[in-house]
Amino acid sequence: MPDINKKHFGDRLFETIRKKENFLCLGIDPHLDLIPKVFQKKIKLTNDIYSKDNIKIVESFCIKLIETIADLVPAIKLQIAFFEQLGPEGFKLLSKLCHLIKEKYIICIIDCKRGDIGSTNNAYANAFFSKSSPYPCDAITINPWLGIETLNAFEQYIPKFGLFILVHTSNPGAKDLQEQTTTENKKLYEILIDKLNPKISKNIGKHNLSSIGIVTGATYPKELEHIRKKLPYAPFLIPGFGKQGGSIEDARRGLLPDKKYKNKFNSGIVNSSRDLCFPTCANNCTDIKSWKKKIYNNLENNISNLYI
Repeated sequence: MPDINKKHFGDRLFETIRKKENFLCLGIDPHLDLIPKVFQKKIKLTNDIYSKDNIKIVESFCIKLIETIADLVPAIKLQIAFFEQLGPEGFKLLSKLCHLIKEKYIICIIDCKRGDIGSTNNAYANAFFSKSSPYPCDAITINPWLGIETLNAFEQYIPKFGLFILVHTSNPGAKDLQEQTTTENKKLYEILIDKLNPKISKNIGKHNLSSIGIVTGATYPKELEHIRKKLPYAPFLIPGFGKQGGSIEDARRGLLPDKKYKNKFNSGIVNSSRDLCFPTCANNCTDIKSWKKKIYNNLENNISNLYI
């Protein structure tokens, strides 16, 4: 496996995708209402979101999920909101999962969409990237719509750590602002691309991949392909595949062929959450062993379909 202490995030991401021979990112969004009953044999989920029982069940689910799929996926994305709603114990669990993911030699991404200015952003950067960080991850997501200065606090940690910057998101509301046309006859997301390109190009590693990447959704395939042409060196984090309606053919438009492997793709990851964490085939398992088998087999099937 690639050395987790290497100083360039783009290189580590590229090599981990190549090693696992797939570009799938497991998004862990532990929806309380979707956690199978097999995890509720001794205790039950409660209607009070912040409860000790809920925290215990979420912890068991997440740890067993990571242990089950660790040898298959190159990256895991933790959605911070689902842990934040569980209070201080939820943040402790987030920390625990970050350490576990790193121990498994998997790229750990925290989807926190940070984006502020000045000392506030410095504090965010310290929280995730400092040597004493309680959440030892490889990369986080950034909301740049306060301006390019939202990146300033994080740049001191690049290229060892990575950033995925929201450029063209997968939700329908992306059209409200991101696709608005300016007086320069460019869309707002294209203006953002132009401003990001110098920073991306400054942090390219030996695999021609930067440590500064972007988020762009599979639900807008034409825009996704257009953005890839504009940003050939940026790693892409591509949501919108699966439940949100994007196809794998759509998502692959944001990836690039890995010249070393025929018919393999690299330079980005495609995120999937519900289809991998909560597949219908695993809903009614009566024991953890059979649940793990269903989860593993479902993930294997998803990986095999990436190249069809």
